[in-house]
Amino acid sequence: MVTSGSSSQRALGKKAGLGKRGKVHQPRFRRRKSVNVAALVAPPEEQPSRPLLRLQVMGMIVALLFGVMVLRLWTLQVLHTRSYAAAVVANGVRTVSLPAPRGQIVDRFGTVLVGNKVTQQIVVSRVQAIQHPSVIGQVAALIGETPAQVEAAIKNPRYSPFQPVPVLTNAPQATVQFLQAHQSLYPGVSVESVTQRYYPQGGTTATHVLGYVGPINGSELAAHRNQGYTVASQIGKTGIEAQYQNYLRGVHGTQEVEVNAQGQVVGTLKKTPPIPGNTVVLHLDTGLQKVTQSALANVMAVDRKTVDPLNGKYPAANTGAAIVMNVNTGAILAMASSPTYNLNQWIGGISVANYAAIQAKGAENNYAIDGLYTPGSSFKLATATAALQRNIIGPYQYYNDPGTFTVPNCTGMCTFHDASPSDAGMIQMPLALAESDDDYFYNLGFQFWIQRSTQGIQPIQNTAEKYGLGKLTGIDLPGEIAGRIDSPALRQLLHKMNPTAFPNSGWYVGDNMEMAFGQGETVVTPIEMADAYATFANGGTRYQPQVAAAVVTPGGKVLKRFAPKVLGHVNLAPIDYQAMLQGFEGTVANPRGTAYGTFHQDARFKLSQFKIAGKTGTADTTSGALLQPDAWFVAFGPIPNPEYVVLAVVGQGGYGDAAAAPAVMSIFNYLVTNPIPQGVRIPTPSNPPSTTPPPTNPPAGTPTTTTTTTTTTTRAKSSSGATGGSTTTTTAANAGNAAG
Repeated sequence: MVTSGSSSQRALGKKAGLGKRGKVHQPRFRRRKSVNVAALVAPPEEQPSRPLLRLQVMGMIVALLFGVMVLRLWTLQVLHTRSYAAAVVANGVRTVSLPAPRGQIVDRFGTVLVGNKVTQQIVVSRVQAIQHPSVIGQVAALIGETPAQVEAAIKNPRYSPFQPVPVLTNAPQATVQFLQAHQSLYPGVSVESVTQRYYPQGGTTATHVLGYVGPINGSELAAHRNQGYTVASQIGKTGIEAQYQNYLRGVHGTQEVEVNAQGQVVGTLKKTPPIPGNTVVLHLDTGLQKVTQSALANVMAVDRKTVDPLNGKYPAANTGAAIVMNVNTGAILAMASSPTYNLNQWIGGISVANYAAIQAKGAENNYAIDGLYTPGSSFKLATATAALQRNIIGPYQYYNDPGTFTVPNCTGMCTFHDASPSDAGMIQMPLALAESDDDYFYNLGFQFWIQRSTQGIQPIQNTAEKYGLGKLTGIDLPGEIAGRIDSPALRQLLHKMNPTAFPNSGWYVGDNMEMAFGQGETVVTPIEMADAYATFANGGTRYQPQVAAAVVTPGGKVLKRFAPKVLGHVNLAPIDYQAMLQGFEGTVANPRGTAYGTFHQDARFKLSQFKIAGKTGTADTTSGALLQPDAWFVAFGPIPNPEYVVLAVVGQGGYGDAAAAPAVMSIFNYLVTNPIPQGVRIPTPSNPPSTTPPPTNPPAGTPTTTTTTTTTTTRAKSSSGATGGSTTTTTAANAGNAAG
């Protein structure tokens, strides 16, 4: 039973697939891995370590970094070998700018007005100053400054860190010699030769025309961006130096220097020399310029010592200007402004004290182009022209001057008085201009007022504008200011801008009459007035005033010529022109002329052979104030073919015949014996500029020295009357000063 049972089991086992041993093999299952939250939050020490995995990860990171490093080294050493080698060399090379000498400024004869001279300056190496701090005190003692001043100069960021810094310009020869003899005691300190501006004519000739140079400031540097300027550049600040900066500056050179790791210069690799600036040739005549300045200074000095018989006071005569211009081209032959200063003060940098003194007296202003003066009777040029052009009055039509002019249908103080009772009588345009008859021009202002519906609201102002009055002339000097001509629109504008200073915004008959003889709110510059009379003198063509004649390279090539530029025309019928010309001639030649006495006293030549025409102007400066009038005189000649217009104006100087005419007469004394030739001399290498002016002839009547005789007494002028409208009145002093 057992046997058979066992056999049955074996049979079943085989059928079921059991092995020989009769053991049943069960299928194997791999346990599925799942996220164990407990393992994630458990501390590291409770988890089994897996060092092999970490080693594999770290090995891969190291291999990757090593590969990147190898690739980078291959790039540097194979692909970019040349570029990086050049960069390494460049790290030891610095480019330093070499300033170019500025061009010269010469007059029409080639006389040097502004040049350059070589001077010595003491410089200090920044690196050596750091390594040897004691040298700062030694240098300070040597040059007579404080250590703080020397240290500030060394730290000045205007200079390249690879260039020695100047601490003393224009060094005395004794100081230079001492330093050279004791060089070992001053490490990093040396002497360099540099060029500086030089004024062979003394630094006071044509000061305001020439101008000065100085270190460039931030705004100037921004305005000249990408033009090669650096913080160490010098630039023209005023005058011709500023106007023609681009021609005068030259082209800077460069110098490549090799420096070591400490920043010390160890050698020079390459040098490109600078190219000097161009020469600017002016229309100025040096001899005439000096005479013009002297004449203006003399007449102002005498004027300040002459008592005004009207108020018993001495005129302030605080500012003034004089101009000589060619009437046929607009060329400026001379220009003076007072007060003035010395250009040498700017060489090497002006001191604070000197600059403050110049500003305190207003000497930096060029009153010839930026001085605003009430024109007074010199404005009658425009009024007479407008009246003749528009047939307000005939050129030889008689007008009865009773000595006063009363505005019809006017209430209050409405009577205007002549400045002098002798003006009364039957007069025509020529005599009205010659003796500057106020009543005649009161009438013209009134006639324009009553005919405004047909003549327009401002015919006199429009004519004045055609002469260039009240507008920029465009002269080639920076800083010109435009004058203004009184008008209804101007009154409204001034009132809007400052109601307190200009309470009257209306325009009345009295305002029109005041404007007709150059009073009211009218102010003009001397250059505007000179250009206006030059326009009349040449027959009606207005030229732009021009100071520069040409620009020439150092090699003698003409880069630019400045041809005369026509700005406009003033048309007058021949009979009208002759009537006005006769009046201007009568100012000097007619015994009733306002400048007859002065010219016949001061002229050193025969006026019949060198005829001069002109006009005085005596203008109130402030209504109701006891200030002296602005004094004008402007003349042109020789008649009948005028070449020159000569103008002088003295602010608060008194009467034009006494305070301004003598200066004009002195200038004509010089012109008679020293006529200005046409054209200018162009400097060339074979005929270079000279620091010595050509010889001149003595002024007429003064064979050895130049003297100016001025009138020391003035004729009394007093009257009273109204200034216009039904309520505005004029004081006696104002009415008297308004004439002339």
